[in-house]
Amino acid sequence: MVYLICATCRLGAPNPSGEYVAKILVINPNSSATVTNSMEACLGPVRAVSRHQIKCIELPKSPPGIETDDHVAEVIPHIIEAVSNSSADAFVLACFSDPGIAKVRKAIDKPIFGIAESAYLAALGLGSRFGIISLGQSSINRHLRYLKALEIDRRLAGDRSIDKTVVELMAGNVVEIVSRTGRRLRDEDGADVVILGCAGLGSYRQAMQESLGIPVIDPVQAGVALACTNLDLAYGRTAR
Repeated sequence: MVYLICATCRLGAPNPSGEYVAKILVINPNSSATVTNSMEACLGPVRAVSRHQIKCIELPKSPPGIETDDHVAEVIPHIIEAVSNSSADAFVLACFSDPGIAKVRKAIDKPIFGIAESAYLAALGLGSRFGIISLGQSSINRHLRYLKALEIDRRLAGDRSIDKTVVELMAGNVVEIVSRTGRRLRDEDGADVVILGCAGLGSYRQAMQESLGIPVIDPVQAGVALACTNLDLAYGRTAR
């Protein structure tokens, strides 16, 4: 694991030199260890510029993929249980539906970051209109509801499906359909930023960005990077 000293906020536990480090728990809300391993690999660039302790886990009680509204409802109690039983200083919900994020934030008084919200925030600073590559129509419908709740739906250029389940996504190479979908978002929908709308798509980010010539955002990287920044700067609320 890699560590980041947070001298201002004194979070986490002491390392051998006596300095304090912050712990970030990245929760893959499904039960797929393959998705978790993919997330671990994609966090390499974040770890390279940070010394935070970053740990990724999946939730064995959950389904192998979160693809429907029923799946979202099913995993929320599992997320709350994992967060409540952890000593981490910040949490990242690594599902692009940000399942139950409002409920999780009410359940624990620690920073909670959703990868979808984090990706949207990153996209707003990189371009005028963003496009999303999604797994299926159910995901697209859920994303639009969330974007409207966040009041940023007018910045959405398009949301296109690759028609894959999480299991199918992790079982094969979908680089061609992902790349083709990214080009359609850029050329037909007018997106000047593309978001990979699933925690398992991050391995395609760098090649897609080079091919498309516009920013491509992996939401897991965006969520963990935002968590690092918030811990570094000791953002928080105080009682009045």
